[in-house]
Amino acid sequence: MRRYSRITGTGSYLPPRRLSNADLVSELAAQGVESSDDWIVERTGIRARHFVDAGVYSSDLGFEAAKNALQAAGCTAQDIDLIIVATSTPDMVFPSTACILQNKLGANGCPAFDVQAVCSGFIYALTIADAMIQTGAANRALVVGAEVFSRLLDFKDRTTCVLFGDGAGAVVLEASETPGILSSDLHADGKHVGILCVPGHVSGGVALGDPLLKMDGQAVFKLAVGVLEDAARAVLEKAGKTEADIDWMIPHQANIRIMQSTAKRLKVPMDKVVVTVDQHGNTSAASIPLALDWAVRIGKVKPGETLLLEGVGGGFTWGAVLLNL
Repeated sequence: MRRYSRITGTGSYLPPRRLSNADLVSELAAQGVESSDDWIVERTGIRARHFVDAGVYSSDLGFEAAKNALQAAGCTAQDIDLIIVATSTPDMVFPSTACILQNKLGANGCPAFDVQAVCSGFIYALTIADAMIQTGAANRALVVGAEVFSRLLDFKDRTTCVLFGDGAGAVVLEASETPGILSSDLHADGKHVGILCVPGHVSGGVALGDPLLKMDGQAVFKLAVGVLEDAARAVLEKAGKTEADIDWMIPHQANIRIMQSTAKRLKVPMDKVVVTVDQHGNTSAASIPLALDWAVRIGKVKPGETLLLEGVGGGFTWGAVLLNL
């Protein structure tokens, strides 16, 4: 009998410190950087974001999200036999944030590793976990997206510093006799490295290059809409489905304009698109599981419905997953 995987629990966590656009604009003004609530909302749809305090790391956010997902799935950390963390902001160079999270959860012994695909990271991690469950290498996986992007931001660059926030989302993925994840589609194109990157690294105990986020917004937008449409059509074709079969589209929460443009191309009405970017900004690999958990917990997304998850990020990476909840 063929093995499948299904999401059995979702969880998320946002750090307590919430900055509205007005709060952030005030802080930027003190540094001589001009912006406004209207400017941010019009271009991005973002109204607030959450930032961590000093001494709080991706594993801390992931720990809270993971606890919520485990509780929702009705299992404990000791029941998990695979941990994958998608992050571009690890706690340290090594070991992996997944190993640090594993120890905090008390799930020691099972495989644990990070996936670095920036904003597509959760899609990549979910696809890997699904493959491992299908082959019998795992039975119950914890897949986490966790980020502290506030530490990568250049607060003198108003085109990028208003976009990002910190947070974490998680799912428990379990072996099943009935299909949960129906299909996935992953891609990358390294020739676009320069349009979204943090071009720095650590050497000899110091940061070399520029350790702050750089982005060509127009280039990212143009590329993102096209590849997201392609990935969505690919997973639908693989699963033998059409756009009409999509109950909910849950895209990477980067920019409301990208989401609107992608939905329009797929002929998915915006009332079938889960939108949370207004409340937490772009949380990179955490944004899709954050949005999924929010939608599940308020009863918007229900068991049995067909979901299209899709993400695009630096690398340039992109991908989609089609699943039945």
